[in-house]
Amino acid sequence: MDPGGAPNYAQERERMVAEQLERRGVHDPAVLAAMRRVPRERFVLPAYLPQAYADSALAIDCGQTISQPYMVARMTELLELTPDSRVLEIGTGSGYQAAILACIAKEVYTIEWYLKLMLQAAQRLEELGFTNVTFRCADGSLGWSEKAPFDGIIVTAGAPQVPRKLCQQLAVGGKLVVPVGGPLDQTLMRVIRTESGFEEEEYFGCRFVKLRGEEGWRQ
Repeated sequence: MDPGGAPNYAQERERMVAEQLERRGVHDPAVLAAMRRVPRERFVLPAYLPQAYADSALAIDCGQTISQPYMVARMTELLELTPDSRVLEIGTGSGYQAAILACIAKEVYTIEWYLKLMLQAAQRLEELGFTNVTFRCADGSLGWSEKAPFDGIIVTAGAPQVPRKLCQQLAVGGKLVVPVGGPLDQTLMRVIRTESGFEEEEYFGCRFVKLRGEEGWRQ
């Protein structure tokens, strides 16, 4: 809080990076810079403004959530993006993750199941000056084949299994980061496309809303 009682979001953002990210092992300079740059308070519902930089997920419209800052940063770090990367996000939600990606990558494509969320996110990113993000309302579990291949694909919803159609849209050397498991608890996984196939890595337990669609949850 500043002396007048209003939240000092810049200060809270710095504290978030130091305490929630760096202290827990997030070290990629580009990811940390993006997390410092993007005003998370612009992406949460008014009722949750006091918790904008809390170490937790927060509810947004349509029964969805904005992921905790650590999860956003760690998943982004696992993509190993460069300034020339083309990245696909499945599950736009509030648009916060897309904004983080847009700070790092050259091109961001993001797909949202709910039109209301997509329109809200597009407006937020436009207001914040991001011009390298393209939005689509569709079944994200099928990816965006017309724009493939991608250097990175990030899925911000839990899938019952690794979505194979997304794997096929990776460039060689590209990485897919996706929570895989049951409807309540998943394991964060990374799939790397190689010249000879796909390599899978498991990281840690997590909890995301369901990935809707043909290669996600039908209900």
